[in-house]
Amino acid sequence: MKPYQWPMLVVYAAAIFSKSKSFRDNPVIGSTSLNKMGLHLFRRRLAWRMGIRRRAQLASLITAEDRAAIDRDGYIVKRDFLDPETFEKLRNEILGLQTEAREAVIGDTLTRLIPLDGRNMGKVPATRSVLEGPAFNNLLAYAGSFRRRPRLFVQTVFTRVLKDAPPDVQSFFHSDTFHPTVKAWLYLEDVDPASCPFTYVPGSHIANRRRLAWERRVSLHAATSREPLTAEGSLRITEQELARLRYRVPESLAVGANTLVIADTSGFHKRSPSADQARRISIWAYSRSNPFLPWAGGDFTRAFPRLHGWGLHLFWFAQDLVKRMGKARGGWRWVGVRTPATPPALDTGGGPRRG
Repeated sequence: MKPYQWPMLVVYAAAIFSKSKSFRDNPVIGSTSLNKMGLHLFRRRLAWRMGIRRRAQLASLITAEDRAAIDRDGYIVKRDFLDPETFEKLRNEILGLQTEAREAVIGDTLTRLIPLDGRNMGKVPATRSVLEGPAFNNLLAYAGSFRRRPRLFVQTVFTRVLKDAPPDVQSFFHSDTFHPTVKAWLYLEDVDPASCPFTYVPGSHIANRRRLAWERRVSLHAATSREPLTAEGSLRITEQELARLRYRVPESLAVGANTLVIADTSGFHKRSPSADQARRISIWAYSRSNPFLPWAGGDFTRAFPRLHGWGLHLFWFAQDLVKRMGKARGGWRWVGVRTPATPPALDTGGGPRRG
């Protein structure tokens, strides 16, 4: 630990029992000595057991078949999730939505996010009914092991927008964090094999002996890893390492419109690369909470949805302020009014830059 970090020792130590995951930014979580003694494995095992406990509390929310799929595979695919009439209303609302958007160019891919916050939800009543309904939220709750309000966005992914750029970092297998967590995509258009489908390694969310042994090895040097996202706690893994861990063959989920995909993204997954330009539009949701809590409820923002939305905007404001103070370029930024399908505007002035 560096001298200037000692005054923060109590804060760093307290973060052990939080969702903090960065090996690089927390000298306690990233300590080689402590991880040799089993610190990371202690957090990993405890978070896994707490996740199982919380899912047991939520088991009655979904069918036995859906529970079995999530428990066994780590993800679930719900084709024809909505009836045709409801889906058509939702799709028309979302594709017609014109509002402020955030974008980032990371590698060769541009990703656009339109927040479905209190302001935008008022413009899309059919969408709001679906996203606040039990069919959607109960599946997310079980997969993420928490009954809490998810963050909701319209996500558009434009691939190969920069021909000379390296691949998008999302196109390599990785886990998001060390504990059960959830992301979901309700696709508004067909996703064919060339449209960067979501790919998941079935069963890789389970904290079994081989997975834990691999994580222990990675944790010893993660803080100084040459792979920055591994250092931040989003562990990258090669296909050769996946084979040695004896996982099943990765499933590339090329699915039709009106398909809902929900995944525990502590399992290994990626966005499959595309050989040429492609577009993927979905309603994207994610949820993440303190993995060491023994109970599955207690989300006070469910009673204050506006507070939930403003919290995200305040986070973005602070993030943008820090970036401006550091005169940083690239990354996520507001880009003005867009629809989900507005073509990317790559320029040297107001448009997004490489992340």
